[in-house]
Amino acid sequence: MSLNATPRGERTHIALFGCRNAGKSSLINALTGQRVSIVSEVKGTTTDPVYKAMELLPLGPITIIDTPGLDDEGVLGSLRIERTHEIINKSDIALLVVDALTGFTPFDARITAQIKERGLPLLTAVNKADLRSPGAEMIKAIREQSGGEVYVVSAENGDGVEELKLALAECVPEAPENLRIAADLVDQNDFVVLVTPIDSAAPKGRLILPQQQTIRDLLEAGAISIVTREFELRAALEKLGTKPRLVITDSQAFAKVAAETPLDVPLTSFSILFARYKGNLKELVRGAHSVAKLHDGSRVLISEGCTHHRQADDIGTVKIPRWLRQHTGRELIFEHTSGMRYPDNLNEFELIIHCGGCMLNRREMLYRIEQARSAGVPIVNYGVLIAHLQGILPRCLAAIPWIHHDCTEAGSTTHGA
Repeated sequence: MSLNATPRGERTHIALFGCRNAGKSSLINALTGQRVSIVSEVKGTTTDPVYKAMELLPLGPITIIDTPGLDDEGVLGSLRIERTHEIINKSDIALLVVDALTGFTPFDARITAQIKERGLPLLTAVNKADLRSPGAEMIKAIREQSGGEVYVVSAENGDGVEELKLALAECVPEAPENLRIAADLVDQNDFVVLVTPIDSAAPKGRLILPQQQTIRDLLEAGAISIVTREFELRAALEKLGTKPRLVITDSQAFAKVAAETPLDVPLTSFSILFARYKGNLKELVRGAHSVAKLHDGSRVLISEGCTHHRQADDIGTVKIPRWLRQHTGRELIFEHTSGMRYPDNLNEFELIIHCGGCMLNRREMLYRIEQARSAGVPIVNYGVLIAHLQGILPRCLAAIPWIHHDCTEAGSTTHGA
């Protein structure tokens, strides 16, 4: 995929960590050949994580993340350091930048330990070699302290930068086998009907991202996509002349689409497909079945991975709370988060309901699910929950044969068992 065709959630995320003035921003500019980040000799120039979508050969489409210094000071500095450490959870590769003038610091040691704990590929770049060439002893010490390969570079004159780029390319994690949105569920020339309501929250003239990505995935499989609104679904099925291999719908139209799709035609949703593509479908199904345990006063967190303009009947803040109250008959307490932050107080909730995560990369979505598991809190995503509330979840899971058995078992298993 080219840069323009690759959503941020699909790109390899490379984060640079290091102390203030280690030259992280300068190294990003050297790696990309562009002035991506502001460079200054004043310490603390980068005050927030900066994300930049790039095409970096030989890696291809990436998101490169510039972070504040690990040794920032003061109250604001502590908050910036906290934000920097959070970046680990959404990174695919970590690049530690060490200043050749100061060497490996306790701040570098702390971030290195966290990177290793998360199992991230780690490279270390000793920068400013044009000012001081690190000797063999320093390189050996840094290699022992970081536990990763060490590369000597100069962001100023470009020495060692190409070698570092090649090393980064070798660290790109391989995608799990058969990690597809829907292409593995169809054969070439199969008809697939995609029900895509015109979402008022989407930019005018465009489909929302999960719909775009699913259509692209089916095109690559050689399947024939037929796109319609929920209001024209019946006519589309009648005029098709043959039964489609699969019907995929926006979760908000589940009730109408399920009623109009023949029972012998497999049915699922974009959100359920993304639950297995981005995360852990089995765990999310288990979370759906925990709805029965909610009681008056239960606190429910609704978390979204992006921010968007909320409409009057917004799915996260209006529809899901309404449907959940109607289904349970309980007085529930809802809290909402959106964007790249994920709360630390997960153990205060009895259920987490997450969006499909189309703007998050797979690593961060899996991290969020694991955080919920660690806190002992069930988690479910929008599509899985809505299908459960509509009573059609088993049908929607049956459209994904290779995972149907596991998910059926998950539904009858107590969370955490």
